[in-house]
Amino acid sequence: QVQLVESGGGLVQAGGSLRLSCAASGRPFSTLCAGWFRQVPGKEREFVAAISWSGGTTRYADSVKGRFTISRDNAKNTVYLQMNNLKPEDTAAYYCAADASFKTTPEYASWGQGTQVTVSS
Repeated sequence: QVQLVESGGGLVQAGGSLRLSCAASGRPFSTLCAGWFRQVPGKEREFVAAISWSGGTTRYADSVKGRFTISRDNAKNTVYLQMNNLKPEDTAAYYCAADASFKTTPEYASWGQGTQVTVSS
């Protein structure tokens, strides 16, 4: 198992930017794929972005394509989500996840506790 801790959430105005970080411990992170998901109360967890263990492959939800960028620094055991041109509909709790397989569905083995992102109009 790997432990994941997200940070970087907060309140931002529409059009602004935030960078989320996900720090991993407990297992060599460079062997794992990672993803970001988000969830609002009463709705299912939604895929946002995923990245392969090497960083060479990425995928994005259509709703964030062109605005969000997922990246990783395996030397720091950290995955990032750079979010630009934020919109009120991006408001959600954002979760980092890790798994041996690259996927865009929520069947990840390890999850962080989440960090709240609130975008005001």
